[in-house]
Amino acid sequence: MKFILALDQGTTSSRTLLFDEGGRVMRSAHREFPQYYPEPGWVEHEPEEIWTSQRETLEEVVSETKRGSIAGLGISNQRETTMLWDVETGEAVYNAIVWQDRRTAERCSQLKSDGREEEVRQRTGLRLDPYFSATKVEWILDHVDGARERAEAGKLCFGTVDSWLIWKLTGGAVHVTDVSNASRTSLFNIHALAWDESLLEIFRVPRAILPKVVDSSGVVGEWRGIPIAGMAGDQQAALFGQGCFDPGMAKSTYGTGCFLLMNTGAEAVCSRNGLLTTVGWRIGSEVNYVLEGSVFVAGALFQWLRDELKIVASASELDAMAATVADSGGCVVVPAFAGLGAPHWDPYARGAVFGLTRGTSQAQLCRASLEAVALQCVELIECMERDAGMKLRELRVDGGASRSDLLMQIQSDFLQRKVLRPSHVETTAFGAAALAGLATGVWNDRENFRNQSEIDRCFVPSDGDVAEIRTRWNRAVQRVSGWEEDSQ
Repeated sequence: MKFILALDQGTTSSRTLLFDEGGRVMRSAHREFPQYYPEPGWVEHEPEEIWTSQRETLEEVVSETKRGSIAGLGISNQRETTMLWDVETGEAVYNAIVWQDRRTAERCSQLKSDGREEEVRQRTGLRLDPYFSATKVEWILDHVDGARERAEAGKLCFGTVDSWLIWKLTGGAVHVTDVSNASRTSLFNIHALAWDESLLEIFRVPRAILPKVVDSSGVVGEWRGIPIAGMAGDQQAALFGQGCFDPGMAKSTYGTGCFLLMNTGAEAVCSRNGLLTTVGWRIGSEVNYVLEGSVFVAGALFQWLRDELKIVASASELDAMAATVADSGGCVVVPAFAGLGAPHWDPYARGAVFGLTRGTSQAQLCRASLEAVALQCVELIECMERDAGMKLRELRVDGGASRSDLLMQIQSDFLQRKVLRPSHVETTAFGAAALAGLATGVWNDRENFRNQSEIDRCFVPSDGDVAEIRTRWNRAVQRVSGWEEDSQ
């Protein structure tokens, strides 16, 4: 029996999971790490804390596993989060700027005014938005003393979290990223599948700091004799782990944010409805593209109810409370804590609650929060269907919040499609493991695990009328648009 390790490095925690040849989780370990908010709209991580939390989980799992039985290691990671470190010492020059961070909103607005948005979109499939890595890199180079000079001299390395982890795992011997993560930087041409000189010039990023771009499945180095053999951004890994290998198949991951991806095969479909076009994975000569819609706040909304408002003590308590009411009583939550993602792309929007009355209860606020996550996903799926020219037959789901039966039923009701939840929702980690397993011979073909994840439950839409809820939601979103910009 051979096993595959998966490092699942997320926005709020690091995990390591051990999969057997049947795709079953045999062991796992988990560590949370601190979040830093130096100013409103800023979100940072300390790079060494990311590494320490990930290393501890890895060592814990490996210590409990028979020596020589691990065939390979795969990595999935939060994607656009950006860091720069010294090529000699490995010391980060600044905290990691997290994908949620909005500090470069003004810079993105300036680039739009300069007429750069269409050029960036054509080359990268992405919008000009602070979400992506390029303006984060530029900000660090411009705000850390001596950073730009060191970067131009080739003394610094840039990386998303996958690059950072591989650098640390290999003791600084390997500086790489895969195509899926590279495609989230706004510096990578998704058609040429290479770093783009024009983009580097637009964002003022020296080529010398960039990692080598490699396949999503393939050996790039080793840690303690274990091949590092697969890597993908967390959302692309989840699509792969869900077995969405055919054009038109789609999944939604409910984590800190919520991310919907649809496989479009070998064609990079240009979105006309506010979505992103990005690289799913590359294995040898085969490249798969995807359409993606990003919701910035999903599970983070439930954490806010728990940690800041202290309405509930856990996610299960939130579900139980929301289930005590038949509807939200006209209450609408727009969780634009970090602006609005697709299809609105409004970095200046801010969160709000509408429709409050003297009789609004905690239970109704909880239900309105579940509805907010589902409604954001519905917006994205409708955009996807228009771009792809096809109707979605079903939606596959994963991520921590997909464990909520109530949320999944609400999602099915609002979407009026079947929602399929696998028996285990560790599809992000499994996607990374699958990519590594293909490279190391644990699996010979992806068809070996296409249907490994059995369906736990199929949620079927009810006959209720959701038109009024949709109308209230659309009106509320319009009201939060540009909130911070208008208040300045």
